[in-house]
Amino acid sequence: MSTFTPNPGAAPLPRMIGAQTALETRMLLRNGEQLLLTVIIPSLLLLLFSTVDVIDTGRGKSVDFLAPGILALAVMSTAFTGQAIATGFERRYGVLKRLGASPLPRWALMTAKTGSVLVTEILQIALLTVIALALGWSPHGNPLSVLLLLVLGTAAFSGLGLLMAGTLKAEATLAAANLVFLLLLVGGGVIVPLDKFPHGLRAALELLPITALSDGLRDVLQYGRDMPWGEAGILAVWAVLGLGAAARWFRWE
Repeated sequence: MSTFTPNPGAAPLPRMIGAQTALETRMLLRNGEQLLLTVIIPSLLLLLFSTVDVIDTGRGKSVDFLAPGILALAVMSTAFTGQAIATGFERRYGVLKRLGASPLPRWALMTAKTGSVLVTEILQIALLTVIALALGWSPHGNPLSVLLLLVLGTAAFSGLGLLMAGTLKAEATLAAANLVFLLLLVGGGVIVPLDKFPHGLRAALELLPITALSDGLRDVLQYGRDMPWGEAGILAVWAVLGLGAAARWFRWE
């Protein structure tokens, strides 16, 4: 048999997922609007509210309160808002339909998108950590607890983002995702302490995934506490519900 005999066929599955993950990451980082949402806005918020006394965050340095909340915001901006908008328009333009007909299985495509989100979050967290440390941040606690909270938060927001992108029209997803981002930025305990809200409203806000993630990270990084299982449980419930609903109702066309 000749050495140059063609041998067509799909690449190994891990290689396909890796290539698609790299492509998704490059596309996200090249998108100016997504870069503004996922990197520039969280960085500016951290710089502004840490250096200007706008909101009373309680005892201690402002950056010690703000840094965990901004890390939670970064996860939400990538896993939820950015992913929802990008996936919604890919669905509208038929990109998902064409990719679904490729040798890459649909579950592998979702895996690649999740991998892209994780890579972007690593870059975000590294940048925000450097900025916070330069502002005088003094983090405490167990890094494994922080990692578990970030993974649970990513799963929760990814499920909700994919659910929105797979059920609404692209324009509706764009409007809804940005609106939710703004509402949770203000009412999710990111930059405004929850004790500033009325008691009844605060009880409801504490059940939101952004609140659970920001408060959980704050418990560990600001106060050096053990794993906040209550907040982790809330994130786990949102992750199961969001990913389950996305798997059930996501439409590829």
